[in-house]
Amino acid sequence: MNVPIRIVLADDHAVLRTGLRLLINNQPAMSVVGEAGSGTEAVTSAREHQPDIILLDLNMPGMDGLTAIPLLRKESPQSRILILTMHDDVNYLQEALRAGASGYILKKAVDSELLMAIQTVMRGETYVHSAMSEKLLQMIDTQSVAAKTQTNPWESLSERERDVLRLVALGYTNAEIAGELFLSVKTVETYRTRGMEKLNLQTRAQLVKSALEHGLLE
Repeated sequence: MNVPIRIVLADDHAVLRTGLRLLINNQPAMSVVGEAGSGTEAVTSAREHQPDIILLDLNMPGMDGLTAIPLLRKESPQSRILILTMHDDVNYLQEALRAGASGYILKKAVDSELLMAIQTVMRGETYVHSAMSEKLLQMIDTQSVAAKTQTNPWESLSERERDVLRLVALGYTNAEIAGELFLSVKTVETYRTRGMEKLNLQTRAQLVKSALEHGLLE
């Protein structure tokens, strides 16, 4: 016979803990072995019971969940921490995972998803609520684009802006660029102004330096 997953509930709302206890204890493979209404109580309960899973809220009096995570890991190293919170902010998610949490699920999740999350982190995997996964991926994509732009700001330019500024850096006048690219002088001036603004450059000397640094004049 399999040993039930031993769980400590840490949430400052007694009514919520009661509902969670009923849900979990109704599962043959799970059992609530301790409860806590604050971060400090959670650490004490974890030390006493050495549970498999600590279901941890972020907002609690005295010591919040994020602050409690490192202490919980110290007092009960084998316990896996599953955050159960109302915060659908990806920054909280990142902080919790960095601190050592194994999962992050929102309180609005249905019962079946919570039970699945418990089983997932028990297997040593990381569980993230589906809505939070999408937000996390969006943030990663945004940061990736920002990092790429920061590494090479010329990537933020359109092809025409890049062509115009490259010729400016090479010493061409606006009229010469217009003839080279088959554009009007006014259009060249627009591309030149817009491109310089995107690169945050004010002078041609700065433009030449930037173009050389990024291999545009080779």
